[in-house]
Amino acid sequence: MVSERGLQVLRAIVEDYVETREPVGSKTIVDRHAFGVSAATIRNDMALLEDEELIAAPHTSSGRVPTDKGYRVFVDHLAELRPLSQAQRSAIADFLDGPGDDLDDVLVRTVRALTRLTGQVALVQYPSFARASVSHVELVALGGGRLVVILVTDTGRVSQRMAAFRADLSETDAARLRTHLATLVTGRGVREGAQRVADALAAPDVDATTAALLRIVGEELEEFRQDRLVMAGAANLARREEDFRGSIYPLLEAIEEQVTLLRLMSEMVADEHGLSASIGRENAAFGLAEASVVASDYTPGEYDAAGIARVGLLGPTRMDYPTNLAAVRAVARYLSRLLEDDELAR
Repeated sequence: MVSERGLQVLRAIVEDYVETREPVGSKTIVDRHAFGVSAATIRNDMALLEDEELIAAPHTSSGRVPTDKGYRVFVDHLAELRPLSQAQRSAIADFLDGPGDDLDDVLVRTVRALTRLTGQVALVQYPSFARASVSHVELVALGGGRLVVILVTDTGRVSQRMAAFRADLSETDAARLRTHLATLVTGRGVREGAQRVADALAAPDVDATTAALLRIVGEELEEFRQDRLVMAGAANLARREEDFRGSIYPLLEAIEEQVTLLRLMSEMVADEHGLSASIGRENAAFGLAEASVVASDYTPGEYDAAGIARVGLLGPTRMDYPTNLAAVRAVARYLSRLLEDDELAR
């Protein structure tokens, strides 16, 4: 059991190590922090923290550095987050209040603002559109056997795909196909629409042109159901490579593939404030034992009735947890307000 002063000593070690990247000794703690006790007393506290595997000595006769377990205890005992400055809050507002009312644009600006603010890799989950309904289907004939297939959901999501055929399609053909597709999916939920398209595609009498369009519509509906991430700041991993004990390639692969990060962010358990952190070895099952992820829930408004999506940061375990948690919380709150705006959600 760690005493109250032991937790304060752990906090001092974490904060000093994050700031200096140097192992922290008892004399440094006495000099920099007002504990009102001797260096010998601090050394005794540090010995107890080491027994609890919260700190470790990277070299013989060196100071101590936090372990992954130590970072976890530090985060769990944060009394408060470090508040963002007015300048930082203004920077978030200025960046997210820029022109553009498209969801894709808003999420891209979100991760750019967050990585600029923190120097970490910024992540934001797209809201799930699995609960959306298809409100409109349109086919636009361009000539030369080309059609643009347009799907619109009741949450404002728009999909456009080009379809090319060997023979030109008449307006009558396009109208017939439009009516057929509309009958299948208009007014239907994305999940139900995808199933109806799959059933129609499996019919023995479906012709080649209709089958090609059905495949396109089915793929787009499946895309609506899938989780996606927007990311920015991957170059920051290379700039901070010395903070990783091993290779950064597993992190780069996770960023490229997205699936691993989506699983990790989805499984993180949030506290009562919607904040969550997954630290070091807690991420070993995802191949990311060298990294930490902090995240905050945001409210996608009408984009997702379930209301579950997250803004996060990926970086080394040696990160400024109070500031990064405050940053994701502030950005998540601002993003929630934007997406709850009726004009953006329509």
